[in-house]
Order: sequence, then structure tokens, then C-alpha cells
Amino acid sequence: MEIHYLSEKNSVLNHFLSQIRNIEVQKDSMRFRRNIERIGEIMAYEMSQSFHYRDIEITTPLGVKKTTEIADQLVVCSILRAGLTLHQGFLNYFDNAENGFISAYRHHPNHDDFFDILVEYQAIADINGKNVLLVDPMLATGQSIVAVFNKLMERGTPKEIHIAVIIAVPEGISYLKQNLPDTCHLWIASLDEKLNDKSYIVPGLGDAGDLAYGDKL
Repeated sequence: MEIHYLSEKNSVLNHFLSQIRNIEVQKDSMRFRRNIERIGEIMAYEMSQSFHYRDIEITTPLGVKKTTEIADQLVVCSILRAGLTLHQGFLNYFDNAENGFISAYRHHPNHDDFFDILVEYQAIADINGKNVLLVDPMLATGQSIVAVFNKLMERGTPKEIHIAVIIAVPEGISYLKQNLPDTCHLWIASLDEKLNDKSYIVPGLGDAGDLAYGDKL
């Protein structure tokens, strides 16, 4: 698996990352959603440099300009519900992309810390021969992303798989390396320290879905 760490160099990305973590800034859910969206835009730009391009000619009012455009067909797929704002950031840049939405959540059958991942709702475009961009804000244990990836593979064979997460920990990265093909690309905005005993990211930012859309029952 090829891993791309995006926050190693100082840029406006780190500015937005600091804001989504700040407990005072988090009180404004609209600002939280917008910052996640802007992080998605930055990640989309960085990811776009790895795509394939074709030569085109554009007619301007004063002549003809040779340039390039993305040759790959893209499908942006997000994990509900936390992935929705990140998804929009990618769509802002890849406006011709098709879309996919999958629900995945931690199920605690014994009402304790043990959980498994349930994947239920799906609405996904055809992925055969296309670049699938799987986006989710948090890479904690990695189980949700692997479960969604396996469900996606039942629907076809993509050309490339790109996974985009905002915050990741070594445990989740290791799990993806063990359970996903080596050909996958993993794009990480920020690397955090570890998981706690409840499998939450430390220092993290809290529950991205709750911060964006309100507490769930």
C-alpha cells in the first residue's frame, strides 16, 4: 500500500486541521462541516496529481490553448454519516465524478466495548474500470474501511483504489496494510498517536459525525 502523508509540510491544511480539533471551534457545527469540506478540497487537489491525464485543445476568445484534463473516470464513495462533508469537498473539485454512499457503524451486541462492523445501506455507481475514492474522516481500527472495501469489491473491479482519511493512527494503518491489496493508495491528512481502550483516536477530535450533524441516540 502506498501511503501519502499530507500534513508533513506546513500549509493551510494544518490551519484547518487545528480548527476541527479545537473544542471551542467545534461548538460551531456549521464551521466544523465547512472546515471538513475544505480539507476534502485540499486532499482532492493533492490526490489529483496521481491521476492520468490526456492532452486537449481549448478554444479561447483569442486563440487555441493546449492543455490537459483528467482521463480517469472517478467514483467518490463515502461512509455514512461522517463522510458526507468530506465527500462534498471532493465533489467540489471532481465535479464530474459519480458517487457512492455506504452505511457502516460499530455494533455492540453485548453492550460493552466489544463491537463488530455492520454494513447496510448502499447506493453506488458502477465502479468497473474506474478510480474509486473511498473517503472517511477517521481511520481508527480500520475495520469499517475494510468492511466497506469488501462490499465494494462485490460490485466490480475498479482501476484504482484511493482511500482518503483526515486523521489516522498506526493501528488502523497496520490493519489496512494487512487486509487490503498492496495496490491501494492511502491518503492521510494527519497522523495521531494511538487508540485508547475504547478504540477511539487519541488525541483525535471526538465523533466527527456528531460534531457535524448532532448527537445520535
